[in-house]
Amino acid sequence: MKKIVSILTATRAEYGLLKPIIAKLNSVKEFDVRIVATGAHLSPEFGLTYQEIENDGFKIDKKIEILLSSDTPSSISKSMGLAMISFADYFKELNPDLLIVLGDRYETLAVATVAMNQRIPITHLYGGETTEGAIDESVRHAITKLSYLHFTSTEEYRKRVIQLGEHPDRVYNVGAIGIENILNEKLLSKEELEEDLKMELSRPYAMVTFHPVTLENNSAKKQIESLLEACKKYKDITFIFTKANADTEGRIINQFIDNYSKENANIATFTSLGTRRYLSALKYCSMVIGNSSSGILEAPSFGIPTINIGDRQKGRLQSNSIINCEPSEERIKEAIVQVMTKSFVEKAKKTVNPHGTGNTSDRIVEVVKEYVFDGKINLKKKFYDCEVK
Repeated sequence: MKKIVSILTATRAEYGLLKPIIAKLNSVKEFDVRIVATGAHLSPEFGLTYQEIENDGFKIDKKIEILLSSDTPSSISKSMGLAMISFADYFKELNPDLLIVLGDRYETLAVATVAMNQRIPITHLYGGETTEGAIDESVRHAITKLSYLHFTSTEEYRKRVIQLGEHPDRVYNVGAIGIENILNEKLLSKEELEEDLKMELSRPYAMVTFHPVTLENNSAKKQIESLLEACKKYKDITFIFTKANADTEGRIINQFIDNYSKENANIATFTSLGTRRYLSALKYCSMVIGNSSSGILEAPSFGIPTINIGDRQKGRLQSNSIINCEPSEERIKEAIVQVMTKSFVEKAKKTVNPHGTGNTSDRIVEVVKEYVFDGKINLKKKFYDCEVK
């Protein structure tokens, strides 16, 4: 009988990273791959991005709706509750041999908790990372402890997962899969991108993504307003915004982006670009601005400067093509001037991305095959004690 591998995806960014893994797992005839889509994927407000999965030729086994129309902390908790109730039924019926999850979102924590109760082994990408300004920090580490098999993007992160008590034999440094996407995705030409986005890209443009800093109280409005005020001052630069995720205060950010794009010709907004269009847009842009992980993980591989705003990504390993600045209008304007200098542009072009060089999905699939088919999974984990120095 085929081994059932369930793959969870709740957001556009997460699916973009899982895509090559899904494709390669599907090519293994002994696997029965079941994609389950939830969260923002199923919301019209966030672009119904489950359609991207289907357009890529993948079958979605189940769509499970959990989002409420509010993004307060209590509504996030209620969405987690809905996820636990709904996935309890789904996993009871499916009983997969393995669940693969990626990242650090609250939906993922809820689903991983259900899988643990159902005694379903969990494979987790990418533990060990730190994002001190976001609730994702504690969520990520919690998912690590619920999981059996671990894939990290750097050796430093691998050591951190081991520090959390996971045995080194079950923790693999495979690099960031976003870099593999850059190397393997057939990107659009600039002319094709202009036609696809229905906008002219002849002058310099910046890719901008700004998410709520979820460990700060009510900071989203002030911070997104500061960013947008800075952007509107540079009329000779086009700022292409992709909207925030379904997090606490995410809707406030998206409302401000919509309002400013109506009033300022140099600000454009998209709910979601999808993996191919987003990476294509990165290829030709002059800079990346915001607090998304893509500015840390993917942008350096294009040799593009990144302006990382605030504390959301604080603690991540960074290349020298990244400038960190406070979330104020003046500091953001200063950072824009700095990354446009000839010296900084040249430095960014020569930067080395510390998150790997590609070939990630092949390594992940080989390890998964080994554990699933060779009977190496034993859910009675022993806590691995690191040597105290």
